[in-house]
Amino acid sequence: MKHTRIKLTAFTLAVTVILIMILTACGSEHSVQPNAPATSGISDSDLPASVTDIYGRTVPLPQEINSTICLGASALRMVCYLQAEDKVAGVEVAEHTQTLTKPYNYLNYEQFQTLPIIGQGGNNNDIPYEEEIITVNPDVIIASYTQDAADDLQAKTGIPVICVASDVLFDPTMYQSLELIGTVLGKENRCAEVTAFIQNIQEDLDNRTKEIPQEQKPIVYSGAVSFKGGHGIEGTYANYPPFDAIHANNAADETNQSGSFIVDKEQLLKWNPDIIFLDPSNLQLVRDDYQDNPDFYHSLKAVQEGNVYTQIAYNYYSVNIELALLDAYYAGTIIYPEQFQDIDITAKANEIFVAMLGNKAEHYYQDLIDAQLGLGELKIEKQ
Repeated sequence: MKHTRIKLTAFTLAVTVILIMILTACGSEHSVQPNAPATSGISDSDLPASVTDIYGRTVPLPQEINSTICLGASALRMVCYLQAEDKVAGVEVAEHTQTLTKPYNYLNYEQFQTLPIIGQGGNNNDIPYEEEIITVNPDVIIASYTQDAADDLQAKTGIPVICVASDVLFDPTMYQSLELIGTVLGKENRCAEVTAFIQNIQEDLDNRTKEIPQEQKPIVYSGAVSFKGGHGIEGTYANYPPFDAIHANNAADETNQSGSFIVDKEQLLKWNPDIIFLDPSNLQLVRDDYQDNPDFYHSLKAVQEGNVYTQIAYNYYSVNIELALLDAYYAGTIIYPEQFQDIDITAKANEIFVAMLGNKAEHYYQDLIDAQLGLGELKIEKQ
């Protein structure tokens, strides 16, 4: 009998171990697939008691998080990158308008238009609707706000406010923000996936171009840039991130400017770039100016030789990372055809969009093409 009891005990122990393994596996995050089904709320056994946001604020967390709202530029976009849009319980005003050049909005508009509005949003217009937020009662607020604004909102609503930001391509703060969101919304695996994808692209772009001697690089220029509205060819960008990612010889970098600004046309003639890239969203402004100043345009080498190409605007309510990555690859194929000869830009576009936003993005690039916003050669003269 004693021998039998020992066998039974061993069997019971084995069953117990198997059950524990099964329960542990079920308690972990599901394997990440594009557009994976919504998971249940994150319980107190998975959540830390608090997180430290980008400002170093210690933000206490509730025992379970089933819903969130996103305020300010980039917050909702990053939640969509982590495929946690199913947890969004309210949106800012602009998300009730479908916008093709905000991919996260365009692809999730069907959901967003049904959600209550909880803030004004928009550039330099971060106004939370506190009463509506309290009515929606999210478990946590993810906000691209200043520290003071976040503290004020948290005090007024009693809801934890976690500050995030994503203002520059390959920005360390962006990676920190994605990690914060992943922790809070139970998307750690997806966060690791997205971060690795972006970093691998950064490394690939760098490796293809870092050894090219400066004297062998053509002079390039990015025009028709949008900032505080659309601009013609004179709207440009120094330290333009897609150019920086491929070590391009950007004419505007020789100025003391940083970011977007208006360049004098005489200066553009002096630079006389070999290749010009324009935002097709503002192409009509360029064409209108061409009608008034044809001699100026015909004096530009890039126009004379047909070297004018597309750069899709990626700065729309902060950085749409997937568009910036695609712009970098496309610029690479034009500036350094030998180093990028293996790149099929349509295939690369689809790869990037699906990796960043899931299978719902598999036709997004075609939608850009259909709207005449695809990548390719541009003709300044009206067709």
